[in-house]
Parts: sequence; C-alpha cells; structure tokens
Amino acid sequence: MKKIVAVIILICLAVAATGCIGFPGNFESSPATQRTVYTESPDWGGLATQKSQSIEYAAPVPALSTDQSEAGPAVDVETKIIKTSYISLEVMDVVASVDSLKALATGKGGYISSSNLQKGSTGRLTATVIMRIPQAQFESVLENVKASGTVKSVSTRGEDVTEQYVDLEAQKTSYQNQLAQYNEIMKRAVNVEDVIKIQEQIDRVRTELDRLEGRLRYLNSRIDLSTITVNLEEPEPVGGETGHSFITAINEGIAGFFGMIDVIIILFITFLPLIIIGGAGYWIYHWRKGKKKTEAVTPSESADKK
Repeated sequence: MKKIVAVIILICLAVAATGCIGFPGNFESSPATQRTVYTESPDWGGLATQKSQSIEYAAPVPALSTDQSEAGPAVDVETKIIKTSYISLEVMDVVASVDSLKALATGKGGYISSSNLQKGSTGRLTATVIMRIPQAQFESVLENVKASGTVKSVSTRGEDVTEQYVDLEAQKTSYQNQLAQYNEIMKRAVNVEDVIKIQEQIDRVRTELDRLEGRLRYLNSRIDLSTITVNLEEPEPVGGETGHSFITAINEGIAGFFGMIDVIIILFITFLPLIIIGGAGYWIYHWRKGKKKTEAVTPSESADKK
C-alpha cells in the first residue's frame, strides 16, 4: 500500500513538473511574431518517431510612417535666370571703345563672343560687340559700359528657366536609372536575340542622355555667363551727316544733268509713235492745202491769156 501511494505521488510530481515546463504560467504575449516549427526526434530502440513542438520569435517589423511631417525637408530649387542686355552707345572713338570693352570683359572674368567693326557709306564707323560676363558681375559691367559713352538706348531682360532646368534634370535621372537596369539585364542575358534587343534599348537611352546633357550644358552656359550686346557709333558731324562739300554739290549737279538727259531720251522714245503720226498728218494737211492753191491759180491764169 505504501508503495502504491509513493508511485501515485511520483506520477503527480512528474505531471506537475511537465505542466510547469510546457506551459509557463507567467508567459506574456509579445508583439513579436510567433512561428511554430516541428522537428523530428530520432528513433530510439524502435520506438515510433516523436514530434516535438518549439516556438521561435521573429524580430518585429517596424511599420512605415505615413505622417508627412516626419519626412525630410523639401529640397529648395535654385532659381535659374538667363540675363541679357542690349545697349546702344555714341562714342568719339569706336576703335578705342572696342578695345576698352574687351579689356573690361577680360578683367571681370568674361570674354568677347564676337565683334564687328565697319564703316558705313557716310564714312561713320560703327561696331557691334557681344560680351559674355559671369552673372555675378552683370550689373557692374553694365554700369561700366554705360559710362563709356552717351547712352542712346538700353534694354535688360531676365528669363526664368528654372522649370525647364528641373524638368531636364528629372529626365536625366530617369534615363540614368533605365540605363543601369538595362546593364543589369544585359549581364543575365543568354540568347543572342535578347542581347541585341537589350543593346538597342541601351543605345536609345544613351542617345537621349547625350541630348539632355547637351541641353543642360547649354542652359548652364547661358545661366552662368550673361550676355551684353553693345552697339557703338560715332556722333553725327556738324552741318549734317557728312558736312558741307562743294565737290559733293558738283557731283550731284552732274548727276542731275545726266539724269535729265536720261528723262528726255525716255520721253522721246515713249512718244515717238505719236510724233511720227502727228508729223505725217501735218505733212498731208500742208500737201493738200498747197494742191488747192495750185488748182485755184491755174484757171485765172488761163482767162488772162485769152
């Protein structure tokens, strides 16, 4: 009897111990994801395979925040302005003024894009100078140009190309991403046909990239270097455009003389048919008039003879 009681007590203790191990009373649920994994235990002594259950806890996955206030600050886009100016000056010495503008542009970190010096039909010198100046020096150079002569006219313009510039940059980034993806696909391509098709797409994307980069370089050049176009001319001489000249007056008189002769010749040839017709009519009229006088004189002479 004592042995039976002892066995029952041992069995109760074993059951209690098993319950404490398999089902912890103070287990708290955690936000971690629970995953059940079954592992097979080896077969001991021909016994059937026993499956034991174990639990693993995966690390919690952080949720994506949808609050825009937690996002990074918006990127400020730098304003892109193309500045141009057109100015007309009256100067005493056009050649010296052109040299002065070249020195001014070089001293401010710019250069002369083009210059054109010519002499008009009136003998006055004129010149056109196109200056490319760093944008930071634009206002300073413009004031110096105005001070180099008498200002006849001036106009300044600022063209905002920020939107166009940002759009080109976005297109460039998109094509760069496409090119990277096509290069990755090319590494995994096996068939010749696939390689050819992928290479065609790569060439197309590279062509578009070259076009966009060229456009961006052009815009950067226009933005970084402002353009000032200067028209130079000498003042009008005293007494008119060219002043008084006796030689000019004589030449104009001779030209008028020959011009009048040309007019007479033109009129004569124009009215020549009328002159011929009028002359013929006049001759016929006098011929008939003379004939009538002859006929009137002849009968009177006959009567006198009788």
